[in-house]
Amino acid sequence: MTAAWLDTVRERASAAGDLVSVIVAAADGSAPREPGAWMLVDATGQTGTVGGGRLEWEATRTARDMLAAPAGPWLRDLRDYPLGPDLEQCCGGFVRLLYERIGPEELAQIPGPAADGGLVLHPVASGPPVEIVTGRQAAKALPFAAAKPAVEILSGQAPRATVLTPPEAERWLLRPVDPPGTPLYLYGAGHVGRAIVRALDGLPFAVTWIDTDEARFPPDVPGGVRRLATRDPAGIAAAAPDGAFHLVLTYSHAMDYDICHALLAGNRFGFAGLIGSETKRARFFKRFRDAGLGEAALARLACPIGLPGIPGKEPATIAVTVAAQLLHRLATAEAVSGADERHA
Repeated sequence: MTAAWLDTVRERASAAGDLVSVIVAAADGSAPREPGAWMLVDATGQTGTVGGGRLEWEATRTARDMLAAPAGPWLRDLRDYPLGPDLEQCCGGFVRLLYERIGPEELAQIPGPAADGGLVLHPVASGPPVEIVTGRQAAKALPFAAAKPAVEILSGQAPRATVLTPPEAERWLLRPVDPPGTPLYLYGAGHVGRAIVRALDGLPFAVTWIDTDEARFPPDVPGGVRRLATRDPAGIAAAAPDGAFHLVLTYSHAMDYDICHALLAGNRFGFAGLIGSETKRARFFKRFRDAGLGEAALARLACPIGLPGIPGKEPATIAVTVAAQLLHRLATAEAVSGADERHA
């Protein structure tokens, strides 16, 4: 997601100094990642992926060479990678990568947050800064090579997709700013919560991570995750937007109960999952019934969380099954919504 790229660039550049953004500008055939996929490489590590394997190894090496070299403003490079002949990857497709060095000066030139539905535009040549446009009138003021495809995308005449303009004129890479992912509220920053947050990185969820103390969060939180320390997580749950997803796994059974009760009583969530055993489920459900909650509401609470049939209680195992469960639930909801629209 382009919004996640913007957030992560600002976060990593502020913390690590210079970095190189590597974006899949075009792909053909059996390529490992789609146009618009990205990774960031700095002096200490990398975030994101352009497909792994030899391609990513070469991309990381090139990015580190760019970091080590003297650089003027907005240093860029566009490189082609035939995956079969050159990189001996069995997928055998073709990938074009745009490298872009971003330091404090470049970071200061990136416009403010991009509104949903807008475009981020990268000149392919070194020198000019990144542009962000949110409407057709602003797009018309761009250089012609970028203005025409930008207006077509923003007006709905062309698909909202990553576009690399032809080489005949000044070249640009246009990337749509996708709407934020499905709101997901994760309660608890323990070992399982940390593993789930890592597993959700790059998936279509806008994560709000909640605990009672800021010190409980790890220092290496993925970009785009909003941390929230509060003494009233149940109040946050009650005020969450309609259709939000919720995962409840705090250090306190009493806190878990209060959060789940708030969700079930409001009955406005898209998904609610509670970590625990069958014994915990039975005890909680008895208390919910005693509190007057009906069976229809209780049936919507998933406990234990994660896909059934996959053994293992390790945090990483739980995280993978939970991520798969959430994606399945999201796909099911989208399929139902699409069917409703077709029959409306």
